[in-house]
Formats: sequence, C-alpha cells, structure tokens
Amino acid sequence: MAAETLAATAGIEVYRDGKCIIKRIVYWMDLKRNYKKLMQEAGDLRATKDAICTEISRFRLTEDMRVWIARTGMIEEEVIELETKYEKKQRWRLDCLANLSRDMTEKCNQVRNHREEGKLQKMTLALELPEPVRKIHTLKLQENSSLHKVVRHVLGFLDDEKVRRIAICGMVGTAKTTIMENLNNHEKVAKMFDMIIWVSVTKEWSERKLQDAILQRLKLDVQGLTSIEEAALIISEELKEKKYLIVLDEVWDMVDLNKIMGINDNQKDSKVLLASRYDGVCYDMEVDEIVDVQPLSLNDAWKMFKEKVGHPISHPLIEPIARHVVEECHGLPLLIDRVARTFRKKDKNVSRWEDGLKRLQRWDSVKIEGMDEVLERLEICYEDLKDGEQKECFLYAALYPEESEIYVDYLIECWRAEGFINHANNFKQARDKGHTVLNELIKVSLLERSNKSKCVKMNKVFRKMALKILSQSANSKILVKPHEELEDFPRKEEWELANRISLMDNGVSTLPKSVDCHDLLTLLLQRNKYLTSIPELFFMSMCHLQVLDLHGTKISALPFSLSNLISLKALYLNSCPDLIEITASVEALKHLEVLDIRKTKINLLKFGSLIWLKCLRISVCNLETGYHIETQVSRFDTLEELSIDVDSSKEGWDEIVKMVVKEVVMLKKLTSLRFCFPEVDHLDLFVKHSPLWEKDSCFTFQFSVGCHDSAFAQILESIDNPTHNILKLVNGQGVDPVIIKVLMETNAFGLIGHKGVSSLSAFGIEKMNKMFNCLIDRCHEIKTIVDGHKTSEAVLKWLENLYIKDVPKLESIWEGPVCAGSLAQLASITLCKCLKLKKIFSHGMIQQLLQLKHLRVEECYQIEEIIMESENAQLVPEALPKLKTLILLDLPRLTRIWANDSLEWPSLQGIEISMCDMLKILPFNQVNATNLQSIKGQQSWWGDLVWEDDATKQRLQSLCILD
Repeated sequence: MAAETLAATAGIEVYRDGKCIIKRIVYWMDLKRNYKKLMQEAGDLRATKDAICTEISRFRLTEDMRVWIARTGMIEEEVIELETKYEKKQRWRLDCLANLSRDMTEKCNQVRNHREEGKLQKMTLALELPEPVRKIHTLKLQENSSLHKVVRHVLGFLDDEKVRRIAICGMVGTAKTTIMENLNNHEKVAKMFDMIIWVSVTKEWSERKLQDAILQRLKLDVQGLTSIEEAALIISEELKEKKYLIVLDEVWDMVDLNKIMGINDNQKDSKVLLASRYDGVCYDMEVDEIVDVQPLSLNDAWKMFKEKVGHPISHPLIEPIARHVVEECHGLPLLIDRVARTFRKKDKNVSRWEDGLKRLQRWDSVKIEGMDEVLERLEICYEDLKDGEQKECFLYAALYPEESEIYVDYLIECWRAEGFINHANNFKQARDKGHTVLNELIKVSLLERSNKSKCVKMNKVFRKMALKILSQSANSKILVKPHEELEDFPRKEEWELANRISLMDNGVSTLPKSVDCHDLLTLLLQRNKYLTSIPELFFMSMCHLQVLDLHGTKISALPFSLSNLISLKALYLNSCPDLIEITASVEALKHLEVLDIRKTKINLLKFGSLIWLKCLRISVCNLETGYHIETQVSRFDTLEELSIDVDSSKEGWDEIVKMVVKEVVMLKKLTSLRFCFPEVDHLDLFVKHSPLWEKDSCFTFQFSVGCHDSAFAQILESIDNPTHNILKLVNGQGVDPVIIKVLMETNAFGLIGHKGVSSLSAFGIEKMNKMFNCLIDRCHEIKTIVDGHKTSEAVLKWLENLYIKDVPKLESIWEGPVCAGSLAQLASITLCKCLKLKKIFSHGMIQQLLQLKHLRVEECYQIEEIIMESENAQLVPEALPKLKTLILLDLPRLTRIWANDSLEWPSLQGIEISMCDMLKILPFNQVNATNLQSIKGQQSWWGDLVWEDDATKQRLQSLCILD
C-alpha cells in the first residue's frame, strides 16, 4: 500500500515537473514574440501618457492622474530593465530565458491594464474640459439689418490674418453686446477658433477679477495662487497650443492682456474682440480695426420695434402712433427693446397707445417697465465723466432743443461765462479747454457731431436724462421749454427762483414787466420772432445773470434796466435787424467779455466804453461812416477775438474796410481774427503792418479775399480743428506774393472763381506744408491741380481732404512725375462737374494714396475708368488699402472701375452707384472686398450687370440696397 502511494506521489511530481518544463519551453519559444508585445504595449502606454501631458494642462490633473503618471514612470523603468536583459540573452541558460519571457508576459499585462486605467481617467478629465463655445441666449438679428451688417463686417476682420485686434465702439444702448453675442454664437466663428472665451468686463473690474473669470471659463481650479503672474502663467500654458478668440464685452479701461493672460499678439492666429463705448480705450488697446456702431436708422428701428410688439402694430390706427413711439427711442436698440415690451401689453387699445406715447415724450414722470435699467445704463455715461466741469457742461447743453444745432464757439463761450471752464487766463486757453471737454462728451456720445460745420447736438434720449438730473438737483432750478410753440411767457411759479431759463424758438411776443429772478444765471430767449420789445424793468432783479441771448428777435431797443446786469459776461444781440437803440448805461457791464451785434442797426460807438471786451463780433454796418471811424475798433485794445462780417452788396464797403484794417493792426492782443478783405492789397496792408503776423505767433485767422462768401464752410471749417487757419480767395486774378505768404500758414484753402492760373502749383505749392483741406470751385482756367513737372520734392504731404467742383477744363489731379511722400495723408477726394476730366489717378499717384478712405466722383461726363489701366499698368493688388467708400454718380461714359478683379479692396465697406448705365462689370469676385457691407444703386442697373460666376453675384446680391 505504501509503495503504491509513493508511486502515485512520484507520478504526480513527474507530471508537475513535466508540465513546468513544457511551460518553460513554451516561454522560451515565445520570448521574441513576448518581447515585441511588451514593446508595443509600452509604446502605447508612452503615447497615452504623452497625450495626457500634452492635451491636459498640468494645472488640470487630479491627484489620481498624478499617481498614474508617477506609476507610469516606474513601469517604464521596469520595462527598460527587461529590455536590457533581453539584449544580453545569448549567454543565458534556457531556464533563465524562460523566466525572462514569463516576466515579459506579466509586465505586458500590467502595462496594458495600466494604460486602460489611464485612458479611462483621461476620458473622465475630457468631460471636465471647457467647451469650445458657450452659446449665449440673445436677440437674433434680422438679415441685412444695420446690426447684421456690423456682424458681417466683423466676420471679415476675424477671417483676415493681418487683423489681430478688433474693437466694436459706440454709445450706450446701440446693441454692442447683442452684436458680440451674435458673433460668439456664430457658426463661422466656431470654425475659425478652437476656443472662444467670453468675458464681461464690468465697471468695477480688476486684474484679479478678470483672471478669475477666465480661469473659471477654462474650468481651471487653481487653489492657493498668490500672484497675478502665477495665474497668467497658468492661463498662458492652457492656451499655448490653441487658436482662440478672446471676447471682452463693455471694456471701460485699458486691459493689459499680456499681464493678465500671459499672451501676446504672436500666438497661433489667435485674436481679440472687444466692445467699448470709449474710442480712447480702443486706441489704448492697440486695436487694428475699429467698427463704429451707430444708432439704428429709423427704418431698422421700426422693423425691430414691429417684430417685438407683434400683431397689434399692424392696426391702422395704432401704426401712426407706433411710429412716433419709435422716434422717441432715437434708434437705441436697448431702449426700443424695453419700450416694445411695455407697448406690447397695450394690445390694440388706441387710447392706451396714445397715453403711452405722451408719457414717453414726457419721460420725466414716465413709468415704463425696464426703463429704470435704461436710465441707469445711460446715467453711467454721465457719472463716468472725469470731473464736475464736464458734467456741468453736458447738463448745460440740455437747455437747447433736442437734436438742434448748437454752434460750438457759442457753447464754449456760455460755458466760460457760467464758470464751468476754470484756470484759463485768456480766451484761447478757454477755447482749448472747452474743446477738450467737448471732445470728451462726444467720445462718450453724450453730445454728437452735426452735419453742419462746427456744430454739435444732443439727442432726445440723453437730453431727457440730463433734464431729469437737473430737475433732481438741489442746487438747480430750471425752466426749459424751447421750441414748444409757446405764445405767452410762463407763469410765475415756473420761473421764480430759477437759475436757468430757456425759452428759445417759441412765439413769445410779450415779457412780464418785471420778474423776481435774483439767482438767474442764464436767460435764453433767442429766435422768439414775435418779441418786439423788452419792458424797462425786466432785468432789474437779474444782478447775477451771466449769459443773455436775445438774437433773432424783433426787438428795437434795449431797456435801461440792462445796466443792472452787473455780472453779465456774454451778450448776444446778433440778427436783430430792428435793434437800433440802447437807453441803458453800459459802463455798468464791468464783466462783459463777449458781445455780438452782427446784423443789427446799433452803432458800435454805443458800446464804446466797454474797452475790457475780450470777444467782439460785429458787421461793417455797425460802424460809423463819418469822421470818428478811426477810433471805433482800436479802442477795444484788450480784444483777443474779433470777427467782422461784411456785406459786399453795400456801396462803399471796401473803403470802410480799408480804414478798419488800419485799426485792426493796432490790436496787439488779438489771438483770432475773422475778416473779409475786399482786395488783395488790403490783406497785404494787414500782413505788412500787424505785429501779430509773426512766425511763432499763436494768432489764428479766417480770411476771405474778394467777395465775402460763407459757402463751403462745412468743408473748410472743422470741429476737430478749431484753430485751423482758413483762407478763401474769391473771384481773384493771378498770383500775388502776399497770397503765397499767407498760404504758408494756411490749413484750409478755398480757391473760388479764380482766374489767371492753370494749376494750384502756381501759388507755390512746395511751401504749402500746413495745408489739410483744399477746395477748388468754379475756377474755369485750371487744367490740373499739381504740375509735377515744376516740383522736385514731395508736396501736399499733409493734405487730408481735396474737394473739386465745377472746374470744366480740369484734365487731371496730378500731371507729370510724382515725388514719393506727396499726398501721403490724403483721405478724401470729391470730384464734381469736372466736364473734361478723364483720368483721376495719374501714373505713380495711386501708390502714394495709402490713406485714401473716401472717393466721390459726380457729373464728370468724360470719365470712362475710375482707375485707368493705361496709367496704372503695374498696379499691385494691395492698392488703395484704406478705401472705405466709393460713390459714383451720373457718369454716363463710365465702363469700369478697374480693368479686372485683381485688387483686394481690403477696407471697402460701401459703394453707391447711380446713373452709370454703361458700367456693366464690378471689380469683385468671391474672395476680394471681404469687408463690403452695402451696394446702393438702381434695380435696373443691377439687373444689367454681367457676372463671371453666379457665386459672386449671389454673394453681392445680399449686400444690395436698390431702388
């Protein structure tokens, strides 16, 4: 029995040993295959680890993932150890090789399992990565609306590799955020970038808050950060391999993205898109392109309002009311949206609509849902003004009717008189400071530029806000009722204790005999055309009055109570054609600085005792024509600004002016003179004898020589350049040396009806180094503007605007060789009624026009090509890189703009073409003119165009505005 047991045991052992030997043999035989499998698995593990380390920021790794990476390193070392053993296997016994093969098999399984664990963790982390785009719920923009066109414009810049930073700029409420939201959600933008990062920059923003918002968007949970620099490093590493778009909404101040995000403009085609109401911020952010967003047109505003209100608006009795409602919103999408929400609830109840309109027009007492938000947004612009001076100046402008033209020089004078402009020792300094304030108010859209030269206006929305602020002020009581068709002076309870009264542009015919207005500072009664007299005691209590405007009334005399205005600083009596008498003693007006009596019959001698005046505006008809003329103007020896209007239709006016010139040259403190010289000799007299005509003098001038002509002021005068020296030469002959001398100091030149010259070069064009604006009108002998054969240096280097009208013999703008640097700043060209003109851009000229933005050609009947191929054979595709608008009107022989579609037109935004029936081909294809937003023209013309392909036609069709 024992023997059998022993035999069985021995058999089992033999079986086990045999099985083990077989396994060893199998391991030995599979050594090479197991080695390859291990190397393959090890390579896959390494790739998985590298992908994790590349794709997932080290700041995003979890503790488990860090452990996995560390364990991966240990496994890789173990694999290397096995690999080393394998390379030394030739000297090993079979059992050792079998053990190595077995170890490789076990390690291979371990590597595979570890890799699968890593892949699982990677998938888990991937679910926590930030989405490429976070869609924002927003208003969908109507196709071809003005806002939609802005979106399309910005898309062109986003697709332009040369443009890295783009700004959307506009006043509050113009839907900048809505535009940005639509861009954020746009499919094309999502395809352009790996990631879109939207950040709202609040007014209370800080670098840390901005960083936290970006880190949160990137889903980076970084604890224990102590510095801005550390956070910037984390953001930079997270984005370094990505093409991203940073979207910054409502930027209030310059944001240093390099400091906050550790990024610069060289990172992998990434871009920055920002929105701000301040253009200064856009410049500080060094943007490449600024897209200006204006309030909606009335048509677009109506469409938006109609869409939001819905069906009730189609009611025939409601639609006219609704259109008035839209007008009250001034094209501000924010306001339209809030107002539409309220009026939608009124359904088809006409009475409720009429009541709503009246309440909206009052607005000081209106309670409309969401209006508080609108007011709060608007008042932010006001509250954000830098100082009380700017706020006071803004509120003062609300005394004028909504949307009315406010002459800038006049407004600044009122600001100075009211004491808003401080620390100005003279009028020039006051005007400079005033223009600084004015520009700030325009930048934040509290005031707007007007189409009329040197004028601004305040839109009705901001005006209502300003009046609301004034009405709530404890230090101010106002009576503001301009342009309200008043026939009677307001009731006592309205004007008593008021410190500012504005009743301009009404039909008031009589004033109270006396008013108790001890605190009154400003009284504006201008353009009450039925006001014929002022009661003798009317001004008796107004001892603090500083601004009095009576211009444009029919008064014939000033009452003796005028002498009670001992604080008066500005008095405006201009355009009172019946005014002839003054019974008051003006010596009491010790503080009067500004006096305007143009177009009145009152004699300047009656104000002769006011020798302390700083600013005087008169007409020649205010001067005594007798013996005493020699002492009328020169007695005001402290004058800083003098303007003398001339009526050239009056007989003997030239002789009066000659005497006046002799007096004017005696005024040694003048800093500004506006004057018309009947003859060139009179100008020569002034230049030779006035001590002000010195090279380094601060003296500025607006001169006319010949007939006094107020035309073209819009072209020559500029709100942006109030100190421009202007010279208009009207109905002159030939070239006088004094004209050449004055032109050396001239910034804006108008040559009107001149004879005896064939080009502007005759006036010494090489010395016109300060010329910015040039107008040439009705000069029937001029054949070219610049004769390049007569100059060997760059000319008109600073010319910005060139306006040429009714020059029938003009053949070219430039004739002959063009020196490099000429016309380098030219931004606008207007050509009108130049009947012989054939070539606009002569050979070599177009290469200098790197800043040309606007080109208008009208009624030039010989023009066949805008850019002649024969003159511009070697034109590069990048020509006219800044051209934004092209207007072509009534050009019956025009056949093409350019020979083909080779030009890029990178900045072109708008085209208007009318009465150009022979123009059948446009120089565009599918890929050029990427920023084109509109094509205005006639339906019949568009239908006759010939196209290279349907794709180009379809692309441009969507931009058309046809009639």
